[in-house]
Amino acid sequence: MFDILLFAGTEEGRTLAGFLKNCGRQVLVLTATRYGADRIGPGASLTVEEGRLDEKEMADVIRSRAAEKAVVVDATHPYAVQASENIREACRETGRAYLRIYRESTLRPDSSDVLVHSTAEAAAWLKEHPEGKVLLTTGSKELPEFTSVPGFPERFYARILPMKSNLEICERLSLPPSHLICMQGPFSEEMNIALIRQTGASVLVTKDTGAAGGFDEKKSAADKCGCHLLIIGRPSQEHGMSESECLETLKRRFPDLLLPEKAGEAENTSVGAPRRIALVGIGMGSADCRTMTQEALDYCRHADLLIGAGRMLEAVAVPGQRTVKEYRAEEVSRLIREDKESRQIAILLSGDVGFFSGAKNLLRVLPEKTEVMPGISSLIYFCGRLRQSWDDICITSSHGRTCNLVGEICRNEKVFSILGTEDAVRNLCRTLLDYGMADLQIDIGENLSYPEEKLLHGSPEDFVNYSGNALSVLLVQNPNPDFSVAPGIPDESFERDRVPMTKEEIREISVSKLRLTDRSVVYDVGAGSGSVSVETALRAREGKVFAIEKNPVAVQLLYRNKKKFRADNLQIVEGLAPEALEALPAPTHAFIGGSSGNLKDILRLLLKKNPRIRVVINCITLETVGEALDAMKTLPLGHTDIVSVSVARAKKAGPYHMMMGQNPVYILSADGVPDGQQE
Repeated sequence: MFDILLFAGTEEGRTLAGFLKNCGRQVLVLTATRYGADRIGPGASLTVEEGRLDEKEMADVIRSRAAEKAVVVDATHPYAVQASENIREACRETGRAYLRIYRESTLRPDSSDVLVHSTAEAAAWLKEHPEGKVLLTTGSKELPEFTSVPGFPERFYARILPMKSNLEICERLSLPPSHLICMQGPFSEEMNIALIRQTGASVLVTKDTGAAGGFDEKKSAADKCGCHLLIIGRPSQEHGMSESECLETLKRRFPDLLLPEKAGEAENTSVGAPRRIALVGIGMGSADCRTMTQEALDYCRHADLLIGAGRMLEAVAVPGQRTVKEYRAEEVSRLIREDKESRQIAILLSGDVGFFSGAKNLLRVLPEKTEVMPGISSLIYFCGRLRQSWDDICITSSHGRTCNLVGEICRNEKVFSILGTEDAVRNLCRTLLDYGMADLQIDIGENLSYPEEKLLHGSPEDFVNYSGNALSVLLVQNPNPDFSVAPGIPDESFERDRVPMTKEEIREISVSKLRLTDRSVVYDVGAGSGSVSVETALRAREGKVFAIEKNPVAVQLLYRNKKKFRADNLQIVEGLAPEALEALPAPTHAFIGGSSGNLKDILRLLLKKNPRIRVVINCITLETVGEALDAMKTLPLGHTDIVSVSVARAKKAGPYHMMMGQNPVYILSADGVPDGQQE
């Protein structure tokens, strides 16, 4: 008879199984699939079985195989409502103790997210918003619900676990192989960004899976890509306990249970000296280990097991030392849980553990008492070699992430960046020259600390044909940075020709009304010469601005002003709104300076793309004011604000100054209000 029955299948279930492998009591672990059982593996105290059970079958198992004082632990998925209810009911029927593991939600929706209550509601929302590709990360069981959405096979991409049964479901639903991503997590922010870009998705569908289910990484990736996040909320707000609380409860129930005092200290060895696990920054990675701290070097020399990428293992391991080539957080966690011998384990990370490293993801899945040993980062080493201080440097990375590097260079005296491709330096230098930034000083570090180390110095022109190591580092020094933080570029600074332009004072008020953030995704509809586009691009420096304009002459002016003001995060879209907006990523903000009579249709599309969008409209004619007011009454817009601005500028007339009035401009601003909750 078993003392503990564990219904697993989630990360929490696998973690608890790892705790209980050698606990001295008999534990029956039940998973729904072979995949889940294989990921848990065997243990001295464990019996692992797979197969889906209904309520009657669960009651039979508990009645026939659980000891009278046994505890049943429910660590099924937060969305497995029926399974949890069946387990609860079976425990009630058989009189066994029931513990529910609760996964904390990390859901913090912002203005660009859409929260629905079920898969059916998600499908309905996608029917109402037929534009853009969709990346589903909700699992294969949910796929049939989405087949009712028009264009399902062509529009949808599904990320599923690499199991035969999942592939069979996709085949039955006519989802083509080219639209399937069969991978096992966890997925980093960088991996999610890569998949969003590869699929061209403008909507990412996810469940509220919490930190253990990778929700945070999906959220940050969607934000950085300007991708709409469609969140299926949890079906019920159940109560439960954490993994550590569960272990404490089991320890009270079975005092002889071989468990550590804290959940984070759990290992699958129950005897011998306490185990040490450490994330170790190895510096630059040279074979002589000269950029490692003495603490890190001593720890690695005495480690029973080294885990890391091949290059790092080659640099640190000594002859006869056991090594495993692995860097994915989930797999590293599994290796450590299943290791029964090693008392001292080092997980090797390049540079410093806190500097654009994988330590953040590893610490989420490793025991709480995992040690962290800093190393010398590429920034510190490189600046030391250049005899430069780094306390006044803007620090960025272009490796596996989006970065407006040109924008940072414009605004800072010094910018450091880790690069990600062999052609990154030459592409950057060509762009800088195109923006007229030839007076910059550039230092490049390649293969730092290795015998083939290179330190190169020059101007952008010197590196237009450069090809180097993908992980080179870069320091750019700008003798003339632009430190301005507020809008207010003079009208005469813009290239204008005869194209209409939002005047300086109106522009300042309008941009202020937008309430931009660093990462805003902005549409400037009817961009004209691009004065608002440029101002918003310079304010939302980590975001993206799309300037939509139908007039070919104005489009050419847009390109000239983009180049003049070095607005590298400004993308120009030639076409008529709303049609020209269809394929663009979901916006967080929109400025409408010209609508060609399509104002209501434009607003309707903006609200489809983001029901919580922030909108600012400029109106000169009374007809446009009337159209805007009507739209705000009939569409789901709230928090409406209307101001009329009259500006007069002084003009010299002989020895006098005369005030010359301009036409009044109406500035209307509002927020999208979901569910039609208008004011």
